[in-house]
Amino acid sequence: MLLDITLVSQDKLVVVGERGHILLSSDGVQWQQAQVPVQTTLTAVYFVDEMHGWAVGHDATILASKDGGLSWQIQQHLPHVQKPLLDVLFHDVDNGIAVGAYGLFYRTQDGGENWQIEYHNEFLYPEDQAYLAELKSQDEEAYLDEQGSILPHFNRVVADGRTLYLVGEIGLIAKSNDFGVSWQKFDEIYQGSFYDINRTQEGNLLVVGLRGHIFRSLRNGTPWQQSSSHVTALLSAIVLSDDQRIFILGNNGVVLESQDDGASFTKHIQKDGKALIAGVWYKNNIVAVSDVGIKTIKVTK
Repeated sequence: MLLDITLVSQDKLVVVGERGHILLSSDGVQWQQAQVPVQTTLTAVYFVDEMHGWAVGHDATILASKDGGLSWQIQQHLPHVQKPLLDVLFHDVDNGIAVGAYGLFYRTQDGGENWQIEYHNEFLYPEDQAYLAELKSQDEEAYLDEQGSILPHFNRVVADGRTLYLVGEIGLIAKSNDFGVSWQKFDEIYQGSFYDINRTQEGNLLVVGLRGHIFRSLRNGTPWQQSSSHVTALLSAIVLSDDQRIFILGNNGVVLESQDDGASFTKHIQKDGKALIAGVWYKNNIVAVSDVGIKTIKVTK
């Protein structure tokens, strides 16, 4: 099972997945395995330039590469945390964040030499904030335990210029203009989880999640309009083509295509029905990762 893919340059793709697998390709067809010091499942990969990349995964693991993904070094590995990191994002070679389950959030300002944990209680309901404050005054140890389990899962963080967008559990959509130091939640539009958010080619926001839910915003988050997906599968990833099309990947072999900036979608169900977890637009096709490895999906116009 492979869980994420990124386009480092026009001639380099990097994917990550189960048992610490990291694979590289210069053509999307032939793949070579990188040297990786862990066998932990890796969930996300991000490169800030052609040489500097980071991968994150289970056990709050963070790996770094300085040679374009050929070799990787451990920056953080915390089996006692027993929570996965689910995404990673860098602003430059020094400043990065990694997010994950139960509000897991780490920040580095030195390229990952040191990672500091942060708790973003602005995502809690007021009654939960009050509960935590009371618990902290009574039992510090119980407070720390609860703090690490009460926040929602952070599934995906993306950069759009200077603005970051974060999506996650319990309908979480938020934005930050200070690289994640503080967050502003959007009004709730759906109680289920969201797994990806992106800005369309025409400048609108698109968010996807559980049970085929797709929402589109023409005004940066207010209001949101639901787009019909005609499916009930979990939708996991948004892929933008270079010819103004939008593709959404999901479970059960779901590939959705929009030619009107996300207002409507048509279905292209893959015959094997395997879950498509992430993808990139590469040489006029989608290169996707799935629970059966790498798949090239041809999507002629």
